[in-house]
Amino acid sequence: MTSEHVKCLIIGSGPAGYTAAIYASRANMKPVLYQGEQPGGQLTITTEVDNFPGYPNGVQGPQMMQDLEAQARRFGTDIRYGMITKVVFAEQPGPNNPHRALVDDKYEITADSVIISTGASAKWLGLPSEMRLNGRGVSACAVCDGFFFRGQDVAIVGAGDTAAEEASYLANLCRKVYMLVRRDEMRASQFMQQRVKTAHNIEILYNSATEEVLGDEDVTGVLVKNTVTGEERVLDVTGFFVAIGHKPNTDIFREFLDLDDNGYILTEKGSTRTNIPGVFACGDAQDNIYRQAVTAAGTGCMAALDAERYLVTLEMQGEEIVH
Repeated sequence: MTSEHVKCLIIGSGPAGYTAAIYASRANMKPVLYQGEQPGGQLTITTEVDNFPGYPNGVQGPQMMQDLEAQARRFGTDIRYGMITKVVFAEQPGPNNPHRALVDDKYEITADSVIISTGASAKWLGLPSEMRLNGRGVSACAVCDGFFFRGQDVAIVGAGDTAAEEASYLANLCRKVYMLVRRDEMRASQFMQQRVKTAHNIEILYNSATEEVLGDEDVTGVLVKNTVTGEERVLDVTGFFVAIGHKPNTDIFREFLDLDDNGYILTEKGSTRTNIPGVFACGDAQDNIYRQAVTAAGTGCMAALDAERYLVTLEMQGEEIVH
């Protein structure tokens, strides 16, 4: 098996990975970035991005990712197609004991430092119409896309705290919010339940399952079925939000890194350091609260700075990196 050694390996792209690459490149860390299964991350399936600083007129998600990638390349980042399919992190890394990763199950790369920016994937209902209209009225992020439905009627699926919080957010923007709950009760905390129940423009529909998202080019409605009576009805909405959770893309790190109950990588407070020296995590792989492009970019910057300090510390301790 062929092998290659690098000073800084970045696993994953998106705002976190590309920002980490920009800072790492400028620090002469010569980063190598593998883009993963979805180069650019979730924003490549997002249309208008209106809340990222520096784009006063908004920007298409794929274009923003191209801009960030181009900026990372300008400073010398080696950006590659391919997936990291396996990792072996050294508990006590050093010049003769680097971290190891396997690229596409066939090529080994060793690294003095590793930045993880693999992100998280939204959970979907699995409806063909939901996928077809994704980005054209269907969204998994009310905070990201709610603005585009100001003064309109929308529906949101979910029964937990996240769904309740996003329904409340939408209620401040939209004329009417239908909250579709599959069972006869919500899973959200009592505080969040009370919040949505007292909102004048949120209507909670219990025992309600989404059968189909309607519309040819854009969302025009949602077909909902009552799971008790079997009765079907069409909600006249222009936006359909799915808030049934996210799954962090962290499975390959489970053997080595500390994760929370939902699979998010645990980092030291105020840093991107993991429980393994020289391994840092940023973006949605470690953030289950904010999940915004701008916050992901911010933690990408933090990860690169943390990695740079780690490498400098090794050298100061006399553990000079040998290439």
